[in-house]
Amino acid sequence: MKPRAILFATSEMAPWVKTGGLGDVAAALPEALRQAGHDVRVLLPAYPAVKQAFPMAEMVAELPALAPALPACRLLAAQAGQLPLLLLDCPALFDRPGNPYLDADGHDWADNAARFGLLSRIAARLGQAASPLDWQPDIVHCNDWQTALAPAWLHYEGGAASVVTVHNIAFQGCFGREMLGGLGLPEHSWRFDHVEYHGQLSFLKAGLQLATLLSTVSPTYAREIQDEHFGYGLAPLLRHRAPSLRGILNGVDTDLWNPATDPALAAGYAANRLAAKRANKVALQAEMGLEITADRPLFGVISRLTHQKGLDLLLTVGDGLPHLPAQLVVLGSGDKALEAGFRQLAGRFPGQIAVKIGFSENLAHRIEAGADCFVMPSRFEPCGLNQMYSLRYGTPPIVRATGGLADTVVDVNDETLAERSANGFVLDGDTPHALWLTLERASRAWHDKRLWQRIQQNGMRRDFSWQNAAAEYGALYRDALAIHA
Repeated sequence: MKPRAILFATSEMAPWVKTGGLGDVAAALPEALRQAGHDVRVLLPAYPAVKQAFPMAEMVAELPALAPALPACRLLAAQAGQLPLLLLDCPALFDRPGNPYLDADGHDWADNAARFGLLSRIAARLGQAASPLDWQPDIVHCNDWQTALAPAWLHYEGGAASVVTVHNIAFQGCFGREMLGGLGLPEHSWRFDHVEYHGQLSFLKAGLQLATLLSTVSPTYAREIQDEHFGYGLAPLLRHRAPSLRGILNGVDTDLWNPATDPALAAGYAANRLAAKRANKVALQAEMGLEITADRPLFGVISRLTHQKGLDLLLTVGDGLPHLPAQLVVLGSGDKALEAGFRQLAGRFPGQIAVKIGFSENLAHRIEAGADCFVMPSRFEPCGLNQMYSLRYGTPPIVRATGGLADTVVDVNDETLAERSANGFVLDGDTPHALWLTLERASRAWHDKRLWQRIQQNGMRRDFSWQNAAAEYGALYRDALAIHA
């Protein structure tokens, strides 16, 4: 396949700025595309953490104000390993600490339309003849609402083909009509089949309407978001564009998430050396203040504590875990009521349930390795990464059959065991009772050591590398260019 020139436009990129899966994707997919031979550059806002990480970044372009709400800005060039970065430097919009989307009180920045309107506008400009660089992409690949307005300018003014990837359709970037002129969009774009959405300007809706092709982060999620229950109001549009929509399963960084070489672990292990995994369980029990015991399974959770993630179901049945018997370790933050509920649960069962509110990358790795089973009962999950980390670490996941969870976790039953595909446990429903029955089922399987090892090894042998996704995106780019020609 002929290599392509790709501009990958994103609002976050691990490890410098990350609020969810997009940050991980932006760190891994462009690099996988580069290794596949494509000419890839990543466009990213020059947040404080990004500028601190690349103090030697060189200015390669200055751009004037392009619309009343879009101030003048600069482009800085940097390298993340061998991957070229273009950093959008506009201190008035991006020089802010903390979360890239929210202020210290947890509210959206009041000027988010301008902030990510600028990011989208510059992404489009780089894909046009008026680009200030001597490099022009064949494809502008936009991610989520923060860059999804770029296809609108490419549609109205001409330029490169465009792809919009939906990582979570619940976030749509909706703003008042006054931003149409503020962002420099033409008056004739205010149509239901362009950028207007129920009387508002929607970045994501505009991208879904006007991009050359669309993708999302798992095959099942591509089907789900065409249903009213999962589509957050955009299902009719997605059904209309179904021939242009593809579900491409995310990968994981198999170097970073490798239990044989992970420096965060007490002991390395592999599918043919599973006995060494036990040392990680002992180390995790000690680190989290749990009773060091080998007679019960240890369930692990790493998650935002939200209704979407189904952690309220786990909290409801939490009192029963020590009597199963089983242990539980939780790492995460989010809904304050859920945070308080898990703290109280740990307080009632010291030595059996441990909770850490917050996040630690190293502890996350140790939970993946030290837990016996990973609990992820999400009500919806576009792709999910933790279930893939868990499978690589021989820690069978407990999930609902939704989104990427359905595409990666195969429920343990006689048929799947015979096929050597069984690698986890799937809930039948989204109720506390359904979760409890699945926890019981996983606990019984854990006590059968030969069965458990088969389940672990099935998961550890799955290939979740980014090379597979990069090949599918290469095919998507080829088709987008054919349509755009």
